[in-house]
Amino acid sequence: MLLQMKFHDGMNFHSISQLLNHCTRTKNLRAVKAFHAHVVTSGLSFVSPNLQTKLLFTYTECIDGEKSHKILSNFLNCLSLRNPIPFNSIISHFSQRGFDCFSLRTLRFMHSNSVYVDSYSLCSSIKSASCLKRIWFGKVMQAYVKKSGWLSSVFVGSALVDFYAKLLCTNDAANVFDEIPVKNTVCVNALMSAYADAKMWSHVIELIRRMPLLSLTPDNFTLSAALRACCGVCALESGKQVHANVIRRMMDVEGDVFLQSLMIEMYGKCGRLGSAKRIFNIVGYSGGGEGRRKDVILWTSILGVCGRAGDYIEVMKLFRDMIMEGVTPDGVAFLTVISACGHAGQVDLGLEYFESMIRDYGLIASREHYSCVVDLLCRAGKFERACKFVAEMPDSGEESCAVSMWGALLSACVTSGNVNFGKLAAQRALELDPTNVGIYILLSNLYATNGMWTEIEQLRELMKKRGLKKDLGWSSIGAPIPISSG
Repeated sequence: MLLQMKFHDGMNFHSISQLLNHCTRTKNLRAVKAFHAHVVTSGLSFVSPNLQTKLLFTYTECIDGEKSHKILSNFLNCLSLRNPIPFNSIISHFSQRGFDCFSLRTLRFMHSNSVYVDSYSLCSSIKSASCLKRIWFGKVMQAYVKKSGWLSSVFVGSALVDFYAKLLCTNDAANVFDEIPVKNTVCVNALMSAYADAKMWSHVIELIRRMPLLSLTPDNFTLSAALRACCGVCALESGKQVHANVIRRMMDVEGDVFLQSLMIEMYGKCGRLGSAKRIFNIVGYSGGGEGRRKDVILWTSILGVCGRAGDYIEVMKLFRDMIMEGVTPDGVAFLTVISACGHAGQVDLGLEYFESMIRDYGLIASREHYSCVVDLLCRAGKFERACKFVAEMPDSGEESCAVSMWGALLSACVTSGNVNFGKLAAQRALELDPTNVGIYILLSNLYATNGMWTEIEQLRELMKKRGLKKDLGWSSIGAPIPISSG
């Protein structure tokens, strides 16, 4: 039907866009070519650069591979080299849609043909380079940006910092950040993200302390990164200061669930369980009313905090409260409560939660969930039941999953000194993976716990015969990072 449509010069850009959008959705390349032929013969392509770029976008959506690169080159050669706007539009479109190679090819064409390159084309191209993990391109771009003077643009500088941050090149990101003459919160957050991903928590805290000297105000992302850093180094006093900043600067703390959960995590990891509970009780509202309800993120955070603190009875109580509030638990919440049941000796309740997770909530049990149930049964001394549970576990298609389950059972046997079931677990694991050194080490530890030195020698001979070697252990103890309260 589209091919039978009579094209005319009176068609406006809106109707043309609708036509090309339909071609994109239906992948109707034949209709696109027919319309393109009409555009060329009528001379419309020389009148409207927007029409040219729209046609290019349609072609790239309908064609894959080398043909798309050829079409891109043809279209770029048709554009006016004096007007950078169509080129910027092309680069931005490709960058946003994930056609990152096309975005970089367009920038290269602009540079080779002396088309004016501005901050828009640079920022979009740097973003595409980060998606492609092209570190060499980032180095070239940094040299070009410095040479052309675009480093004075905080937007281009922030894009470069973000580029190095995504590739975990923290030193390069910090160097670019220092060279930006006028900084803003965006470039601070970009560098902070690099430090956070590398778990360089002391650098995150130091960067936050520099912000007042730069006359910058932290936003939600900055405060979230600060709380993550305080969690990472258990810096209670710094965490309190961030908490105070959150209250002072944010009008709607309840609107940012991620920030709330980080505050709960921070107090929990710093050993202040009471403060974590108070934060949980303050934010949102339980039950009915007009206030916001606590969502699964907050519930999971407080469950994890109580679980790590060893308050297993509280974990089970909170989980029941969450269900009563009508909040649907996720896999992490179930993992926490099943583990709590194991530590509290509530075997039947833990198994009921495991079955309910699959039966009532349609969640898929992960390797961690199965390991948790094995630990639950072994803690209660139900080794035979644990063996049966692992043997009847559904086949996930991953051999390593079954090996890790038998390994978890073996580890529990080492803790309890149960030789018979430990040997059985080791045998099943080694049947699946005869070269798994970890299983041999666990079995050796089981023998050592029970003074079975002859069996240890036999095990060592077996490992030597199979060409297996225990990795040398090593320890690295670093000095604590001082965090001042000022």
